Amino acid sequence: MLESAVVALRLLQYAAAMVLMGSSLFFIYALPSSGDGSAAQSRWTRPLLISAGLVLALAAILGLAAQSSVLAGSVSEGLKVETLKAVVSGMDLGKAAIVRAVAALLAVVCLLAFRPGQRSWTVVAVLGGVATASLAWMGHGAATEGPLGLLHLGSDILHALAAAFWIGALTAFFGLLAAPPAAPAAHQALYRALHGFSGIGSALVAVLVVTGVINSWILVGPDHVSALWTTAYGRLLSLKFILFIAMLGLAAANRFRHAPALGRALGDNTSPESALGELRRSVVLETALGVGVLATVAWLGALAPPMAM
Repeated sequence: MLESAVVALRLLQYAAAMVLMGSSLFFIYALPSSGDGSAAQSRWTRPLLISAGLVLALAAILGLAAQSSVLAGSVSEGLKVETLKAVVSGMDLGKAAIVRAVAALLAVVCLLAFRPGQRSWTVVAVLGGVATASLAWMGHGAATEGPLGLLHLGSDILHALAAAFWIGALTAFFGLLAAPPAAPAAHQALYRALHGFSGIGSALVAVLVVTGVINSWILVGPDHVSALWTTAYGRLLSLKFILFIAMLGLAAANRFRHAPALGRALGDNTSPESALGELRRSVVLETALGVGVLATVAWLGALAPPMAM
């Protein structure tokens, strides 16, 4: 029961931190700074980030309590002040949880105190980046010892940051596509955002592939390839890879099929609803696959990798 709670709270932290960072960055680089189609003019942008910040702060604190209870063997022991102090002061995962909670709450304060705009998005993106980087201390990267330790931890951090760009952008695209019918200028902004993200997306895929290979090499190793289908960790890692490939397929469809279809409709001054409908379905499915990837990562963090067996 406690282990399941730890995994669920990890998933919430992964998703919320990546939305906090990735969506706020998307508002800066992919959307107009003002006017129709801008993040400042949209009603859903600030509530999205505030919700992500609050969820992250709460999940980080509850996750710390759940992890403490697992280590102590029971909820009653885990919630004792001395036990929590020991986890926070003596373990990196405890310190990282506090960093995430503080970064999330500071982001919420910024969003409530200042008007929506490039400056507030930038501050939130930085705080979200800090929170996302700290996720590496929930996984195996922070536990790797020896000369590979720094490489593994750095690779985990880069992997999380690249994933945040992608997950945050998907969330923002979902918000844009789920909003009520907008003015032509907003549709143009959406089309430009699709094209703007496509170049960044290629770089993100490269980073995710390289860091994913490094992490898998360290945790599985060439001598344990058979563990990919004979152990729970290996099967989950294989599932993550399959979900990632499926996301790549949908991303390619968005870039080479759905975005051009929207561009043609806008260029011909015809109704873009058909193209928008196809794009909505694709983004919803890609987002669902992204959540599936995060769920496997949250679960993997609770399992012993083949190299540790």
